[in-house]
Amino acid sequence: KLRNYLLRSLFILISQDGCDSLHQCEMHSLALVLLASALAAPVPRRLDEVLKPVDLGTAGDFVILTKTGISSVPASVIVGDIGVSPISATAITGFSMTADSSNTFSTSAQLTGKAFAADFVSPTPSKMTTAIGDMETAYTDAASRPFSNDTNLNVMDGLITGTTFTPGVYTWGSDVAFSSDIYLSGSADDIFIFQTSGNVVVGAGAKVLLIPPAEGSGEALTAATIVWQVAGHLDVGAGAHLEGVFLVKNHAAFGSESSLNGRILAQTAATLISTTIIEPTALSGAHNASIGTD
Repeated sequence: KLRNYLLRSLFILISQDGCDSLHQCEMHSLALVLLASALAAPVPRRLDEVLKPVDLGTAGDFVILTKTGISSVPASVIVGDIGVSPISATAITGFSMTADSSNTFSTSAQLTGKAFAADFVSPTPSKMTTAIGDMETAYTDAASRPFSNDTNLNVMDGLITGTTFTPGVYTWGSDVAFSSDIYLSGSADDIFIFQTSGNVVVGAGAKVLLIPPAEGSGEALTAATIVWQVAGHLDVGAGAHLEGVFLVKNHAAFGSESSLNGRILAQTAATLISTTIIEPTALSGAHNASIGTD
């Protein structure tokens, strides 16, 4: 507001001031054009105003949350709660679940946490309805963020193997794929949002690696501030490792011995084959690496 007030005041002063020569009139005209352009231009937003965290709401209570099912080919290792809604508990398969005496949740030897479904005893149904709604809201929020700058649009045409990313919003109008490691460089307060209108395809053994910040530059980056908004599906190859919260419009499929530090919030189903998934709040440290090392 102060900027606009000052510019408008200067505009009025120049426009009302007479000119004694052709040169002075030309300079006044140029100044008026430049000031008019400055008034019309939007005030640039600071990076920290654009990169607010994506609010997961109650969907953030789950390490895996889906609408149509969660399956595991044993033995998977899941740290955190899982849930399905509006489908019933019969859509959680391969976990050999045991119902709690309250019938509000179930447990499994593959799960350090609880399993919830829409057909369990109250208050679980309403809890699940709210979580699914929050998941969909978070997806819409992540998808609507403007990319940070032109260099963050369609990086490497989606074939991002070997790429190092710094904090920001990255957008692709295609599939995103990597067949070996990619790197994220930042600290605990940094936000990464990856948006794609297609699928995310991760090759066997490929990893998302977090580069530790320089000494004295803050705490290490973790999966909690990394968000992947995927309009298609997520396909993770055998032995691959991912970091971040995956908001997936369709299904998420994890190959044998793959792993994730983060969350899977999928609007269809999630399938796991001997997969390890650990929610960010349970992490003792980031999956850090130096360039060129595992």
